[in-house]
Parts: sequence; C-alpha cells; structure tokens
Amino acid sequence: MATPQVLTDQARAFLRQPRIATIATVDENGAPHQAAIWFRLEPDDRILVNSLVGRRWPRDLQATARCALAVIDEEDRYRWLAVDAALDGVDASERARDDIVALAKHYGDYSPAGEARFRSQARVSYLLRIEAVHAELGD
Repeated sequence: MATPQVLTDQARAFLRQPRIATIATVDENGAPHQAAIWFRLEPDDRILVNSLVGRRWPRDLQATARCALAVIDEEDRYRWLAVDAALDGVDASERARDDIVALAKHYGDYSPAGEARFRSQARVSYLLRIEAVHAELGD
C-alpha cells in the first residue's frame, strides 16, 4: 500500500469548493472510461464519490480499485488539480443515500423532490485514498 499523499492547504482549499470532477477508470480489457461527477473532500483527506448502482465507472472502480480524478477551476481553466487514487472503502447502505443528498446540498442542487428521488435509488459511496497529486494552482 502506498503512503497517503499529504495535501497542501492550497490543494485542500481547492478541493473543498463545489467543483465538478472527471473520474477516469479502466475496464477489464484496459479500455478507458471517464465521467463527470460530484465529490467531497473528507476531513481525513480521502475523497468521497457517490453513484447510482449499475453505472460503468463504479463497476470499473470496484474491479480495479484504482482511478484518477481531474478537477478544473471553472473560473480559471488554467488552475487544476488531479489525483491518482486507490479505492479505500465502499458503502451501499442508507448512508450512501445520505451522502448523495449532502453532495446535492454542497453543489447547490438540492430540492425536496431531488432528495426524494435520491432516497428511492440504489446508491453506493466510495472513499478514495489519494496516492499522488498533480496540480497547477498558481502561487
């Protein structure tokens, strides 16, 4: 197991903002796949992501236990941060539905109807351990 990457305060501040990430995975044949996702930086510097059960990227993530995330500052597209990560936890319990509702609130996309929809879905949350950070955040 790799030593966890320590995020700088600047990287933490960047990742705490409600930015869209792309997650990249590979399937069993090595074919790449990317998807746009919501995420949240956890207090322990792991990244939480959540998905509807049945999507391709979670299946690939569970099979390989590896992924990469890229996050671009929408206001300054030359500011970005990417991480290489390893799967560090899977939760398909009721908490996964709580996580997606919390993410909707974080991203300013909450509504009671949206919460009801999320709570009716089979959801799964993943915790990702950051193994490497690549960034251009300016000084």
